[in-house]
Amino acid sequence: MNIMEKFKKTASENVQHILLPEGEDVRTLIAAKKVKDEGYAKVSLVGKPDKIMEVAKKEGIDISGIEIIDTGDEKLRDRCARIFYERRKAKGITLEEAYKQVEDPLYFANLLVRDNLADGTVAGATNTTAHTVKSAILCLGLKEGISIISSFFLMVTQKREFGVDGTLIFADCAVVPNPDSKQLADIAIATAENCVAFLNVKPKVAMLSFSTKGSAKDPLVDKVVEATEYVKSKRPDILVDGELQLDAAIIPKIGDKKAPGSPVAGKANVLIFPDLNAGNIGYKLTQRLADAEAIGPVLQGLDKPSNDLSRGCSAEDIANVVALTALQSIFRKKS
Repeated sequence: MNIMEKFKKTASENVQHILLPEGEDVRTLIAAKKVKDEGYAKVSLVGKPDKIMEVAKKEGIDISGIEIIDTGDEKLRDRCARIFYERRKAKGITLEEAYKQVEDPLYFANLLVRDNLADGTVAGATNTTAHTVKSAILCLGLKEGISIISSFFLMVTQKREFGVDGTLIFADCAVVPNPDSKQLADIAIATAENCVAFLNVKPKVAMLSFSTKGSAKDPLVDKVVEATEYVKSKRPDILVDGELQLDAAIIPKIGDKKAPGSPVAGKANVLIFPDLNAGNIGYKLTQRLADAEAIGPVLQGLDKPSNDLSRGCSAEDIANVVALTALQSIFRKKS
């Protein structure tokens, strides 16, 4: 059983309701049918029922038994608009503008999640990342105590001696270009929580740098050291150490030599990169040279689960992200 199969099995034991607000996209319809058939989540399509049904009929996709939530439903539209107005009126939005905004299926779907009528959303097959993420932030908001939305990748390698049987979590590799020390600390905290949610182990968080324990002096190193101290003060329950070079973080002999006594060095399962340059290069290098599977990016830091897709995604990708979103919802409810 591979890791996605394990995730789907876990999700099927506590079925969550996930909304797909791009119901006129063929891949989304195929994914919705796949999820329904495999039973690891309840999915509902969000949009105009007649247009969704027209696409399904034209493409020969059987979506019988899959709920379509109509964005034209006056009762739901009124409910969503008023929620959005209350959330944004301090920023100057009018009720009329709120009604106009919820005509967008992404906003409509996220507001249904905000109102506890569903558990999460998955979009981005036809919408840009900027639009998808903005709608999630404005409708769902950030988790209490977290200052920034970020992302992580599950990196599944064949090197079972690393991480959790070869799987490590990398962050942030897709969203935040240059976090300051407090933002970097919040990225580490959110990623540690997702380590528990997805890998069911105690996180061992390495704050990565080109220096280990003072081997180099530079403002870039100082940022990582400060972020490490923020994590320790904010979440003393999390095992975290830094600054650590990559080899000191994951190779026991080097960790013992460069950072003796560290609770993380040589055995990290969560790798926090200091900026997006390092994170994006790091995950792609691992993916290509180590033939690793990169699962993600998965968004984190939101008050409720919402995930963004690549516009080049496949139906299989969408179905997999539904499973990941369901797991986030399960963990959120437990914690």
